[in-house]
Amino acid sequence: MKPTALRLALLLSVAVNLGVLGAIALDRHGPAEPAAIAPVHETLQLDAAQRTAWEAAERPFLEQFGAAARQLDTHRAALIRALFADPLDMARVEAERGAIATLQQQQQGLLIDQLLAERKILSPEQQARLAEILLSQTPPPSQIEHLHGR
Repeated sequence: MKPTALRLALLLSVAVNLGVLGAIALDRHGPAEPAAIAPVHETLQLDAAQRTAWEAAERPFLEQFGAAARQLDTHRAALIRALFADPLDMARVEAERGAIATLQQQQQGLLIDQLLAERKILSPEQQARLAEILLSQTPPPSQIEHLHGR
C-alpha cells in the first residue's frame, strides 16, 4: 500500500473509533431523565386541614375537567372529519367549531373557579408559590406544531 492510502485508512479507523466512543459516552452521560415533578400539594407543604380541603375541591374539578377534555377530543375528531369530508359541509364545520369554543370556555371557567377555591385554602406565602409554579410552566408545542415540524 502507498503511504497516502495507509494514512487515509488510519485516519478513517481513528474517526470511526472516536465516533463509537462518542456514542457510548453520550449514551452513558447524555441527558438525564427529567426530574419527577412533586404533586403541588407537596410542593406547597399543605397542613392536614389544608390537604383535606384541597382534595375535596380537587376531586370534582378533575372529574369535570376530564369530562370536558373528552368532549373536546370528540368534537375535534368530528371537526377534522368534517373538514376533509367530500362534499365539504361548512355548516357542520361551523357547528363543531362552535362546540369546541363553548367547551374551551367552560374549561377555562372551571380552571379559574378551581384556582379561586385553592386560593381560599392557601396562606399568602403558599398562594405566591402556586402563582410562581403556574407562571413558570411553559406550554409544550401543540400537536399541530409537531406535525408541521415546529
